[in-house]
Amino acid sequence: MNEFQTVLMPTLSVRRGAEAIEFYKNAFGAVELMRVADPDGAVVAEMSIDGARFFLADESPAYGNFSPETIGGSTTRMGLFVADPDAAARQAIAAGAIEVYPVADQNYGYRLGRVLDPYGHHWEIAKKIE
Repeated sequence: MNEFQTVLMPTLSVRRGAEAIEFYKNAFGAVELMRVADPDGAVVAEMSIDGARFFLADESPAYGNFSPETIGGSTTRMGLFVADPDAAARQAIAAGAIEVYPVADQNYGYRLGRVLDPYGHHWEIAKKIE
């Protein structure tokens, strides 16, 4: 029996990493699992939202890691599946996210809406409609 489980964990490249950590805590109830800070203040942190883990890191142009603010957009959307997407979207907006479109029943079987966080990342907040 294989005891290792394959897990996909995205890393969000941001500017103002320490500030971003606090935003994700307030917006999504994220928990900080680990943080490493460079002497210049740049951080890498492992975060969890109800067990769904992701990393956050200050952008590092020398290594090809750019934040959406630097490149003027993002190529990836984060899908956050929760029990109550309406409440989760309201919480994110109250914490400073911008509503891209409101949570609503979609014709493809999800109750889903999208917010844009202050660091340029899009979050689709959803649940599957039974």
